[in-house]
Amino acid sequence: MKVTYAMTPEPQCCEPETNLAAAAEMLWTKDCGVLPVVEDGKLVGILTDRDICIALGTRHKCADEMVVREVATLDVHTCSAEDDVQAAMEIMRRERIRRLPVVDQEGRVEGLLALNDLVLAVDRTHGAITYEAVINTLKTIREHVSRKPAVSAASAKGAEQTRLPYLSHGASGTR
Repeated sequence: MKVTYAMTPEPQCCEPETNLAAAAEMLWTKDCGVLPVVEDGKLVGILTDRDICIALGTRHKCADEMVVREVATLDVHTCSAEDDVQAAMEIMRRERIRRLPVVDQEGRVEGLLALNDLVLAVDRTHGAITYEAVINTLKTIREHVSRKPAVSAASAKGAEQTRLPYLSHGASGTR
């Protein structure tokens, strides 16, 4: 089965200079957890609700003082609407990501394939996607990864040392 039959078409997108307050509002109003980041019509990154939360909790700035470019993942893995959904799930497992932007040959966003889309597609695909395959993808994505804790900004100022485990993983994580 092709990705086009399981993906969410035309997802809400944002731009690199969108501030995090506006991005959070987009996530809220569209009831989603991720925004593809586009510039000049092409995918340049991806922003998750988790990216926003971690940035707000660790950078000591207000949401309207930071822009998407500062916190989004720029190394984005993608698939095509014409790709086989099994191949897309393999990318999700290999890269440990929950959501996969679907782009055309020019890099324009056509859709988004999320684990939720795969679960919903199981019943309507007549065996092309199985619950077992989706669960195995989720299990692989959610395997625990050891991360080195980073030192917080507070400890750099001479305060008591506080460990912030979310800072050390950079652009990867549970997307």
